Amino acid sequence: SGPAARELFAEGLLQFLRPAVRQLDHHVHSVRESQVELREHIDSLATELCRINEDQKVALDLDPYVKKLLNARRRVVLVNNILQNAQERLRRLNHSVAKETVRRRAMLEAGGY
Repeated sequence: SGPAARELFAEGLLQFLRPAVRQLDHHVHSVRESQVELREHIDSLATELCRINEDQKVALDLDPYVKKLLNARRRVVLVNNILQNAQERLRRLNHSVAKETVRRRAMLEAGGY
């Protein structure tokens, strides 16, 4: 009990959280990469649909499909921005956890606990 027990508990908690934060950061990064790739594919498909529409001798109205693709692209960009903000918060949390771990370790070593 006392300060040493609290410090030990805090150190254990920080050690427990660090891998989870790193894993979550890694997953967010992977999803963001997938979102960028999806956005590029949507752009490519929209461009191809426009080209096909222009080259057709028979009037095919592909504009609604292009609009749907562009709407999907907009949503992908929004999700990517949300993920980017979440990843930045995770990085700051990971940095804070690392800083707090170093601070607590120094306090434990200096206090002789």
